[in-house]
Amino acid sequence: MNLPNLISLARLLSVPVTIWLMLEGRHLTAFLVFLLAGVSDAVDGVLARRMNARSVLGAYLDPLADKALLVSVYVVLGYQGLLPSWLVILVVSRDVMIIGGSLLLLILTDSFEVDPLIISKINTVMQIVLASVVLCTVGLPLQDYGAIDLLLYVVAVTTLASGAAYLVTWWRRLITALEDSP
Repeated sequence: MNLPNLISLARLLSVPVTIWLMLEGRHLTAFLVFLLAGVSDAVDGVLARRMNARSVLGAYLDPLADKALLVSVYVVLGYQGLLPSWLVILVVSRDVMIIGGSLLLLILTDSFEVDPLIISKINTVMQIVLASVVLCTVGLPLQDYGAIDLLLYVVAVTTLASGAAYLVTWWRRLITALEDSP
C-alpha cells in the first residue's frame, strides 16, 4: 500500500471520529478533524500524481472515503438541525444514485470506470466548504453573515448539476456498449 492510499485510508478512518465528535457537541474539534480530512483529499491526489503512485485501490478508496465522510457529516448536521433536511436528502440521494448507477453500468456493460467529472469535483469542494463553515460557525460560535445560506444553494445547484452530468455520461456509455455488443 502506497502513501496516497494510506492517506485515503486515514480519511476513511476519520469518519467515525468526526461523527462521534459532532454527536458529543464538540463541533470545533470535529471541524478541525474534518478540515484535515478535506486537506488530505487534495494531498493524496497530488502525491499519487507526483509519485506516479496511482493504483486501482486508490481509485476506489479515495472516492469511498470522500463519500463516507461527506454523507456521514451531512446526515449528522441534518439530524442536529444545522442543515436543512432537503439538502441532506439531495446530497445523500446523489451519492446513492452514483453508487447505484455505477453498479448498474457494471452489470449491464461489464465495465466500471472510476472517472470523476469536473462538476463532481466542484461539488465535492463546495460540500466540504459548506460543512466546514457550519462546523466552524457552531464550534466557535461565529456569525456567518449569510455565507451558509449562500452555500446551501451553491451546494444544491452543484449537486443537481453533478447528478445530471453523471446520468448523461452513463446513458452515453450504456448506448455505446449496447451498440458495440453483438
